[in-house]
Amino acid sequence: MKIRSLFLFLGMLFIVACQSTVQEEKKSNDSTSNEPAIVNTENFGIVIHGGAGTILKKNMSDSLEAAYNAKLEEAIRTGHEVLKNGGTSMEAVTASINIMEDSPLFNAGKGAVFTHDETNELDASVMDGKTLNAGAVSGVTTIKNPINLAVAVMDKSEHVMLSGKGAEQFAKEQNIPQVDPSYFYTERRFQSLQRIKEKEKTELDHDGKTAFMDPFIKESKFGTVGCAALDKHGNLAAGTSTGGMTNKRYNRIGDAPIIGAGTYANNATCAVSSTGWGEFFIRAMVAHDISALMEYKGLSLQEAASEVIQKKVPALGGDGGIVAIDKDGNVAMEFNTAGMYRAHMDKNGTLNVKIYKE
Repeated sequence: MKIRSLFLFLGMLFIVACQSTVQEEKKSNDSTSNEPAIVNTENFGIVIHGGAGTILKKNMSDSLEAAYNAKLEEAIRTGHEVLKNGGTSMEAVTASINIMEDSPLFNAGKGAVFTHDETNELDASVMDGKTLNAGAVSGVTTIKNPINLAVAVMDKSEHVMLSGKGAEQFAKEQNIPQVDPSYFYTERRFQSLQRIKEKEKTELDHDGKTAFMDPFIKESKFGTVGCAALDKHGNLAAGTSTGGMTNKRYNRIGDAPIIGAGTYANNATCAVSSTGWGEFFIRAMVAHDISALMEYKGLSLQEAASEVIQKKVPALGGDGGIVAIDKDGNVAMEFNTAGMYRAHMDKNGTLNVKIYKE
């Protein structure tokens, strides 16, 4: 009887010991899983563009050049300040693009170009490199800052892209600021449309129909704005916003709101924003292709950007450029046109603003 009691007692002690060990292991696992992600507080950066195209110094007045430089600096300093203070890359991208959207200098937001019907149709997109989530809008006519609506589509809907009236209805439900379409009127953009329409009247093909491709598109397709950023948490993001192409018809949509063409971000590689002849950037899937060359072929950001912008896009017949930043903070500002409005700031606050080809 005593022996049986002893065995029972020892058995109970063994069970209690096992339970204690399991609980300790669970606590240890829980503690490990709840540890905050390692934050790299040393490395961050941001790069922006305000469009690429036939941008020549001989055609630029000193005052206009100074205005572009000042606005580019304001835009990138705004985003850099967000990153410096620990903000996310998406917050920085949005903040920088808002500055350019609110300026009549760029073909986005306030400075959007006119369609053939003398209206303004705006597109935008964003992508989060950490989650690969994305949001986009196209063909909106009343959204003051389309990039903000693209973020809302990403964060507050189950969709990736909304267009036209539906996108504007969603904006109303999300309290995204809307304006009367007259807000987007600028005399400079309106006169650009009139000049192109005059050319259409005098340069017709043998059938008496407008020769749509050249020279009209080459003189009317650039001005998109965009941004790519790396934050202190190691996360990448990119965004692009545009008024599209001057004199566009039939609710034409370019690459700016197309994820993988105008915008792409992936923490494993880089974040990219494009500007150029949208039809070719869509066909080449420019932004994603740069990331893919890095991921699958092991190319550096600069090598990948050069391969796509200097070889692949021209081979198709298109032109334009990109800005991009990789997971290590390296930056590319690649274009195959005469110029591209662009700026970059690194973790040290070094400012680099440029317009023309070097």
